[in-house]
Amino acid sequence: MTALPEWMVPPRQEGWLAEDLDNLPDAPRHTELIDGALVFMMSPQRSWHGRLVTTLTTSLMAQAPAGLEVEREMTIRLDDRNRPEPDLLVTTEPYDPDRTWYAPEGTKLVVEVVSPESAHRDRTVKLRKYAEAGIPHYWLVEDEGGAPVVHVYELDAPTAAYVSAGIFRGVLERPVPFPVRLDLGGLAPR
Repeated sequence: MTALPEWMVPPRQEGWLAEDLDNLPDAPRHTELIDGALVFMMSPQRSWHGRLVTTLTTSLMAQAPAGLEVEREMTIRLDDRNRPEPDLLVTTEPYDPDRTWYAPEGTKLVVEVVSPESAHRDRTVKLRKYAEAGIPHYWLVEDEGGAPVVHVYELDAPTAAYVSAGIFRGVLERPVPFPVRLDLGGLAPR
C-alpha cells in the first residue's frame, strides 16, 4: 500500500474545515469538502458535461440583471465542515478576483450538471445541504439521450427543504431567481 501524501492528512483529529481548502496547493483542482471529508473529482469529465456547463454559464450571464453574478466551479462555504463546488451558481456577491468561495446568503441559484461520479451527491446530499443553507433555487441537469433535462427546485422556507417547481425539456422558462428563458436543445451539441 502506498503512503498518503502529507497534504492529505487532516490537520486535526476532527478532520478538515472549510478554510483548509485554501491551503491545499497539491489537491486536485475540483476538491470539495462534504461533512469534513475531502471529495476529489478524479474521473475524466465528459465533453457533454463541459460544453453544457460552458453554454449554460454564458446563457445565464447574458440574461442575468445588474447586481447578479454568474460563476462556475467555485465552492460555497455552507458551514465549517461543508464547502461543496457546484458546476454553476448565481450570486449577489460582487466579483472579486481573489475570491475562493461564496457565502450561501448571497447565493440565489445553484446548478449541478449530473455526471456518473457525482450523481448520488447531486441528487441527495447536495440537494439537502443547499436547502438547509437557505439557497432559494436549485437546478439539477440530467443527460437524457444527449439532451439536457432540468429538474427545478425552489426552497420551501417553513420546512427548509426543496420542492419541485417542474421538469423542463426543450425550453426552460422561469420568473425566478430572475426572468430566464433557455433553449435547452441549444445548450449541448447532439
